[in-house]
Amino acid sequence: MKWLGKFPDSFLAEIGGQPDALRRAALALLDHRDTIEALRDAGRRAGSVVFTGMGASYDACYPAVNELAVHGILALQIDAAELLHFRSQVLSPATVLVLVSQSGRSAEVVRLLDALEERPERPVVLSVTNGLENPLAERADLRLDTRAGAEEGPSTMTFVSSLVQLAAAAGALSERSSRVGGVKADPIERASAAAHEASEAVETVLDDETLAPRIADAVDQETLVVLARGPARAAAEMGALTLKECGVTAESYETAAFRHGPFELAGPGLCAVVVATEPETCSLDLAFAADLVGTGASVVVVSSEGDVPQGALGVRIPSVDRLLSPAVSIVPIQLLAWRLANASGRVPGVYTRASKVTTRE
Repeated sequence: MKWLGKFPDSFLAEIGGQPDALRRAALALLDHRDTIEALRDAGRRAGSVVFTGMGASYDACYPAVNELAVHGILALQIDAAELLHFRSQVLSPATVLVLVSQSGRSAEVVRLLDALEERPERPVVLSVTNGLENPLAERADLRLDTRAGAEEGPSTMTFVSSLVQLAAAAGALSERSSRVGGVKADPIERASAAAHEASEAVETVLDDETLAPRIADAVDQETLVVLARGPARAAAEMGALTLKECGVTAESYETAAFRHGPFELAGPGLCAVVVATEPETCSLDLAFAADLVGTGASVVVVSSEGDVPQGALGVRIPSVDRLLSPAVSIVPIQLLAWRLANASGRVPGVYTRASKVTTRE
């Protein structure tokens, strides 16, 4: 990461701080073994599992929800505002509610807890927050600390750290630790190993000093979309959010859904970033990227595969555990957001209208 130098702004410093944040999150899990064991017990008794949060915290839940599905466990992912106002009746004493909030102070999350505490019985609440001195962690039944540390700009370190804690939570809730390759695996050990693997992969991506300008040169269109499927949607949704927080108009779509109407946007005025990291659908994603290139659109493909469609810019990333893969695949999008913010005259990662912590609906 030598090209990053002394970091000209805090946003780039926080992008560069993600490998260490992943390692801190892994170490934090060692102090949360009792919480993970209690969560496993709660999961055995649970009739349902619901993941919730807002913004980056919500986006970080995609891999964990998909992981539970792989193990035949139905888990819902509902943003905290919708859950609070329209869907709270799905929560029962037999529910494990995973509440993710970087600050633990977001308006919707705090109000949801207020509403639940008015009930005779409430779900088992697991909080995932950056630090434990906040209203959410203090009122939760079980709590995990991401230990992301101080962060000023759009979620970078807090996002990847949440992925680590949620990986361990998914392992506990899915009984993933029962048998893997004939050897009993522990949720904390698996999540920690994946976090260290991802930290090295992020460093590898950041070592490429040509990456940010190459991607920025490919993105000179008026419409920008980020496409992904499955667990990779965490990177796409968070990537689009980061771009918007840096003043760039961008939207995220589930890749297959983009064919159902939005494909009319395809053409010379469109740039699509396709995150093609999921083995089940990688070939479909690469074929779709080729279709987009055929319309004249500019296409960037982020993938662990070596081959990309002719005419597309390929960004190859190391392959890691899918629960932590979004921590790696989002880095090129973060660098793009930083580069485009600079090009537009903005101070990257500095909010002008929004705020780091949203305390009102």
